[in-house]
Amino acid sequence: MITTHCTSTQSQTAVFARDVLNGLKQFPKRLPSKYFYDTKGDELFQQIMHMPEYYLMNSELEIFQSQKQDILATIGHTHFDLIELGAGDGYKTKVLLEYFLQEKIHFTYEPIDISANVLEQLEKSLHQRWPSLNVAIQPGDYFKMLHKLSKESARPKLVLFLGANIGNYTPQEARVFLRSIFDELNPGDYLLLGVDLKKDPKVILDAYNDPAGITAAFNLNLLSRINRELGANFEKAQFKHWETYNPVTGATKSYIVSTCDQHVFINALNRSFHFSAWEAMEVELSQKYDLQEINSLAAEAGFIVKKHFTDQQECFVDSLWQKPV
Repeated sequence: MITTHCTSTQSQTAVFARDVLNGLKQFPKRLPSKYFYDTKGDELFQQIMHMPEYYLMNSELEIFQSQKQDILATIGHTHFDLIELGAGDGYKTKVLLEYFLQEKIHFTYEPIDISANVLEQLEKSLHQRWPSLNVAIQPGDYFKMLHKLSKESARPKLVLFLGANIGNYTPQEARVFLRSIFDELNPGDYLLLGVDLKKDPKVILDAYNDPAGITAAFNLNLLSRINRELGANFEKAQFKHWETYNPVTGATKSYIVSTCDQHVFINALNRSFHFSAWEAMEVELSQKYDLQEINSLAAEAGFIVKKHFTDQQECFVDSLWQKPV
C-alpha cells in the first residue's frame, strides 16, 4: 500500500512538473489553473465563494432554490439518471436532489470527477443526509464515464455542468467540449449548463479582484505550491495578482505579474526561468457570455435550447439544452 501511494504521488508530481514546464516555456508564460487547488487553495476558494463580491455562487443557488419546480417541469421526466460533471462538494446540487426526492422522482445520482477521494466524501455526506438516495460515484474522465453510462442505461439522462465551469475554456474549446458531450448523449437527453453572463464590468472585476485580497492570495498560492512540491524558489513578495475583463470578448483573465527582473530555479526541472520586470503569466480564464452567444454555442454543438433560467439580477444563467429526438 505504501509503495502504491508513493508511486502515485511521484506520478502526480511528474505530471505537475511537466505541465509547469510546458507553461513556462510558452510566450507569454502560463500556469494551469487546475493546480490552484491544494489544501491551502481549497481553503482560500471556500472563502472566495462566500465573499459578498463573488456573486456566482449565490446567483446559481438562487436559481435552483426559486426555479427547481420549473426546471423539473421543463424536463418532464419522472425517471432519469442525474449525471454531474465535476460535482465537488455538491453544495448547490443538493437543492435539486432534495426537491427531486421530495417529488418522488425515480433517479440515480451519478457524479463524475477525476478525484475518487472527492467523490467518496460526497457519497458519504449524501448517504448521511438522505439514506434512500441512489448514488453511484463515477471516478474518471468525463467523457469516458459518460460513454460508459450511456451504454449501460437506456433511461433518459440529465447531465449537469454547473458553476460557470464552461468559462474556464476559450469559446473555441467550449464548442469542442460541448460537442463531445453531445456525442456521448442519447437522443432526448438533457444538459443543464451553468454560465456566467456579461454584465457591469466593475461587478465582474470585483468578483475576481476583491478588496480583501483573498483572490490574490488564492492565485499567488500557486507559486507556494510549486515551491513546495517542485522545489522552486519563487519569492511571492516579488509577484502580484492582476485581473482584466474585456467587455467585448467576455474574457476575464487572471495574471501573476513579476514586479522586477528576476530568475526562478525549479529543482524538479533542474532549470532556471527568467522573468522580466512586469512580465505577466496567465493563470486563469473565466469566460462570460450573453444569451445570444449561449444560443449559438448550443446550436453549434447540436442541442436545442429548452429554457434559460436566470437569477433576479440576471447575473447568471442555467441553460437547459436537449439533444434532438
